[in-house]
Amino acid sequence: MKVRVKVCCISSIQEAQLAIGQGASAVGLVGEMPSGPGVIPDDRIREIVETVPPAIASFLLTSRTDAGAIIAHHRLVHANTIQLVDAVPEAAYAQLRQALPGVKLVQVIHVLGEESVAQAQQVAEKVDAILLDSGNPKLSVKELGGTGRIHDWVLSRKIRESIRKPVFLAGGLKAENVREAIEVVQPFGVDLCSGVRTNGHLDPYKLEKFFRAVEQA
Repeated sequence: MKVRVKVCCISSIQEAQLAIGQGASAVGLVGEMPSGPGVIPDDRIREIVETVPPAIASFLLTSRTDAGAIIAHHRLVHANTIQLVDAVPEAAYAQLRQALPGVKLVQVIHVLGEESVAQAQQVAEKVDAILLDSGNPKLSVKELGGTGRIHDWVLSRKIRESIRKPVFLAGGLKAENVREAIEVVQPFGVDLCSGVRTNGHLDPYKLEKFFRAVEQA
């Protein structure tokens, strides 16, 4: 099975086209966050979304946790996928489904320990996919992604084996380690931000090298 690649922290139409041209199945667009890289204004997210071909997933990364606020955020940008980077109340999933029937929901689980396995199992049936990342929502200023840190891939594999939904793997991935990550976790897709950037800009050379490593896995 071909592993999908989601390139996150896209900041312009040009970056989106570069990522898609290299073979990205999805692009990530970062809304307002308490910390981390890649945040762009909602009007720019919408401009980029409007240029993404229908077959490519456009992910809105939202840190909002209230269903009404998430729905309002989506209506500003019209992405075809919502990436929930923080935990949301259980009732929110049904509210989102009802209000946004054609939109995919992806829940981020920050892999901090064994409790992350139970957390993933609890929400998996309510969403279309799970994304495993290396943030820490327990800090006073929450880390909700873009840390560039690797987490415990053995735990990620345990999560992947224990749920029936596609799993994306994120957190510190780059050309030098993605092959091992794929072999250990066997995810549906991989997701990265800083691993293909130089001075904050998407780097065509690093991008090409990353896709080559994924194909060799």
